[in-house]
Amino acid sequence: MAAYLCPPAVIHGEHTVKTSQIVEEVRARHPHAAWASRIDGIAAGTGIESRGWMLPLETAVAPGDGSGLWPAGTGPAREALARDGFGEQDVDRVIAALEAIPAPQTVQERTAPAWAAVQSYGERAARGALQIAGLDTADVDCLITSNSTTPALPGLDIALANRLPLRSDVLLLPATQWACIAGTRSLALAADLVAADPDRVVLVVIAEALSTTYQPADDTLESLIVRLLFADTAVAAVVTGRPRPESVLRLDAAWHHTLPGTQDLHRLETRADGTHFVMDRRGPRTVQETVTAMWGWLRARYEDDPGSWHPDVLLAHPGGTRVLEYMEQTMPDGWPSGLLDHSRDSYTSGNRGGAAVFDIMRRAHDAGQEPGSRAVLYAAAPGLTATALEGEWL
Repeated sequence: MAAYLCPPAVIHGEHTVKTSQIVEEVRARHPHAAWASRIDGIAAGTGIESRGWMLPLETAVAPGDGSGLWPAGTGPAREALARDGFGEQDVDRVIAALEAIPAPQTVQERTAPAWAAVQSYGERAARGALQIAGLDTADVDCLITSNSTTPALPGLDIALANRLPLRSDVLLLPATQWACIAGTRSLALAADLVAADPDRVVLVVIAEALSTTYQPADDTLESLIVRLLFADTAVAAVVTGRPRPESVLRLDAAWHHTLPGTQDLHRLETRADGTHFVMDRRGPRTVQETVTAMWGWLRARYEDDPGSWHPDVLLAHPGGTRVLEYMEQTMPDGWPSGLLDHSRDSYTSGNRGGAAVFDIMRRAHDAGQEPGSRAVLYAAAPGLTATALEGEWL
């Protein structure tokens, strides 16, 4: 499978949003929510003090351009009130009151500025990755993109093909719905592509504005947790079929796993006021089933000499602290401690979704890795589906 990976470029959201700001905003908006008395403990339990967003918090909580009147306008409202016996002055007062009520943002109002930011951040990450790899846009033969939270058609692949720009014969492979698994699955696909043609250069770009799932009106506990968890990030990396002077990691094998009947545990729902991320509390434990299956894959790969190999670093997308804890609890006996240090470090500034594994990889690279040491990359996504890769630091 051998594929060679250059260090990724990571562009964090430039607007710092502190957890204390989110707590203040939510507490003021939902003072009587069932969880209101526990909000400080819930926020502290995430272990996240701040995160970077592509757009400021004020943009997420701003009202829409509409009002409490339905889209048909004042005419139908006036007619309905008159039929119910309201006098003209009373009708005027009611209409004025309805017009003064701010409406929540529509899907378009929430998504349009985020989509613009995703394109801009994606371009910056792509250019950064090419510069790191010592390549130019003309060298790219294939572009793989993912951006689950701001779907658009044409998508990020077309946007980047024009903004960079890329050659007209570049193969464009958009993967909008990969979500949290985009980091590992895009690398697995890139590895297959360069295995078929070792001279091929694949550019992977993942740009996620997860802050679009911040829904001010939602007063569920799950929505509170979503507000506290997510960060916005764009990442990119170059994958080649032959080693380059800039290559830092060789990918040797990939593994995929999907759990049947789990498609409703985590999901995105598009409603009138935008995108909502819906979580099920069974999610972390169910994700652990994919982790256990991954350990089985690794054992099978080295069954002839099981004591000869263990990862020196585990680059795992941290869906949350509990997922990391479950991973540690099920690790084979004798594995060294600290395998998840870089994953924990990444998580302290937010859950980056599909961009997380690239961010963790960048942290591991910057910390320094011994040539010949082994790495496992892992991520799971709504579905529930998982992909892992193993490789060697160069």
